[in-house]
Amino acid sequence: MTYLAQDPTLADFGRDPWWLVLGKVVFAFAFGLLATLLGVWFERRVVGRMAVRPGPNQVGPFGLLQTLADGLKMAFKEDILPRTADKVVYFFAPVISVVCAVTALSVIPFGPMVSIFGHRTPLQVTDVPVAVLVVLACSSLAVYGVVLGGWASGSTYPLLGGLRSTAQMISYEVAMGLSIVAVFMTAGTMSTSGIVAKQGDATRLTVFGTEIQAPGWYAILLLPSFVIFFIAAVGETNRAPFDLPEAESELVAGFMTEYSSLKFALFMLSEYVAMVTMSAVTVTLFLGGWHAPWPLTVWEGANSGWWPMLWFFGKVVALVFVFVWLRGTLPRLRYDQFMRFGWKVLLPINLVWILVLSGLRSIEDWDSRSKLIAVGIPAGLLLLATLFWPSRKPAPKPTLAEQVNNRPPGSFPLPPLDLQVPPSPRTRRVVAEREPANIAAGTDSREV
Repeated sequence: MTYLAQDPTLADFGRDPWWLVLGKVVFAFAFGLLATLLGVWFERRVVGRMAVRPGPNQVGPFGLLQTLADGLKMAFKEDILPRTADKVVYFFAPVISVVCAVTALSVIPFGPMVSIFGHRTPLQVTDVPVAVLVVLACSSLAVYGVVLGGWASGSTYPLLGGLRSTAQMISYEVAMGLSIVAVFMTAGTMSTSGIVAKQGDATRLTVFGTEIQAPGWYAILLLPSFVIFFIAAVGETNRAPFDLPEAESELVAGFMTEYSSLKFALFMLSEYVAMVTMSAVTVTLFLGGWHAPWPLTVWEGANSGWWPMLWFFGKVVALVFVFVWLRGTLPRLRYDQFMRFGWKVLLPINLVWILVLSGLRSIEDWDSRSKLIAVGIPAGLLLLATLFWPSRKPAPKPTLAEQVNNRPPGSFPLPPLDLQVPPSPRTRRVVAEREPANIAAGTDSREV
């Protein structure tokens, strides 16, 4: 077996024998399921450490088999079917969610070109010129599992929860799609292997005639897109603090209220598979994919052979930790705050950033002086507008006396402003002091 340090291209796909293709598919599927089992254990251990409690530690070493035990226990639970449910759709809804989450892993590059039993092949199931759109399509189709699960339950609250969840996922799908536009513009391709290859080379910047090597990761070069994409991924996967679809305080646990046993386990599995899948997509688009991070690039063999798989899995685990970290630290948002944040904050920022990036890309071929003028003048005008923009001071609040005087004629009478009610002129009160009465009782006397 030989190791090859080579970035795969679209021409390298479609040449594998059937057994190698089957092996890649099984590996991607096993990676999704195994990452889910370990992800549940990892989340419970990390959140337990944050909450100063041990977490699962009884079944297996360090509680590693606790997730497996929970899955077996859930499989033997009673499977309850609501009387008014649509049986076919009720069964297929969780399956749709799981299949869509796992299918997206088929276009994720796990490593470079390697040799497996004499066959040169990329460590990726497949790749197409629009592979990133395949990921977005799988993410969008997962919405059907949520809305169909709520509708097929035959109950009011799951239906309402499914509609709310669908609105949430569609809203953040828009922000996620726009954040990837910047990646397309910079990489010049929608192929996942091509995007990873573009990030493998350092970006060379020319500043005042001096060439400077900048990092090639799009998480640094396209920082606003990276931040918006990751926030949208958290909202898309229904993770805290955006876990409104299955929150206990939101419409009786949302669209999965009527599900039990294995069907409920499939919905839970789809959430964790989607979390791992979106972490892998984020690594591919913004964190250099399987390329080694900077300190390890000093070693010449860091990006060759099977070592890149280790760097890829390490980056995925780091992003999964961020998902867990958010759950353990941030409170849950209200539904109106969540939707307002997606439409009124993320979407406008995304559009402005794409406009700025388009302008910068259009002046790449200009000379340094023209670039400085084209960038400096708008930046200076924006700075001046920010400094001298008239502040909107709130109008002074009128005093209480002014509010009383400005009341329109015929208004209801006001209570006394000093909170002292004057005596009624129709009632005559006699206030007298009560004198103590002395009653003799034998030799003792007391005041009553």
